[in-house]
Amino acid sequence: MDTKKIWFVTGASKGLGLTLVKKLLLQGFSVAATSRDRKSLIKEIGEENENFLPIEMDLTKNDDVRNAIETTIGHFGRIDVLVNNAGYSQIGTLEELSEIEVERNFKVNVFGSLNVIRNASKYLRNQKSGHIFNISSIGGYTGNFAGFGIYCSTKFAVAGFTEALAEEMKPFGVHTTLVYPGYFRTNFLSEGSVQTPANPIEDYKSAREMEQAHLNQINGNQPNDPEKAAEIFITLSEQENPPVHFFMGEDAYHYAHLKIETIQKAMKEHQVLGTSSGFNN
Repeated sequence: MDTKKIWFVTGASKGLGLTLVKKLLLQGFSVAATSRDRKSLIKEIGEENENFLPIEMDLTKNDDVRNAIETTIGHFGRIDVLVNNAGYSQIGTLEELSEIEVERNFKVNVFGSLNVIRNASKYLRNQKSGHIFNISSIGGYTGNFAGFGIYCSTKFAVAGFTEALAEEMKPFGVHTTLVYPGYFRTNFLSEGSVQTPANPIEDYKSAREMEQAHLNQINGNQPNDPEKAAEIFITLSEQENPPVHFFMGEDAYHYAHLKIETIQKAMKEHQVLGTSSGFNN
């Protein structure tokens, strides 16, 4: 029965992760939910019970993640659906951001998800079933947003390793889906969730304009409904052959098409030069 599936969701105390966990529990699924603060999970969702396991986990620490996965297996006996949702947006140009700011974003958005995958895969592999959702962003498919290069690069990394993961897990009957969401009306762009550069450089006017547009105009006016996103995840998890690549939101489709058109145009215009690198016969 689909209602008996066990879900493991990271970044579950707010945003899309919180909406998903609440929806799952309402529909009779069992959920292990992680956050840096277990109390926030209990406050938002409720106390631990037979169907809900709130776990405090720092996903940047491999031992923490391993313990969380083992705790989930000990509580529920298995994991059927894994959602690597935790992450945050780091705004700032490549020159502005310090080494520490860049590394912190990669530790959470990239290495954190890899920690979860590394520790959960053996269980999915051994049980010969499961579904891994890795949440990228439309910014993980097209990165031409001034001031968002580091964030986009973390999400490009998620896309890259997910494509490989899909091939690696396929022989074991484990599905892998890379999700490229557009803008969803959550607190993702709110203070405390998004990080701005500690030392901004005045000359980068286009980056500041893009930053302010996200913080002041887009925040609170995102076109996509997180409740519908949660339903989409559940639907995908029930498909016999779910996609490896999944774009979510009309805006995601819009930006993806623009990127595809740009690439196709560049390839066509420069095909003669680009294919002239071979040895002459």
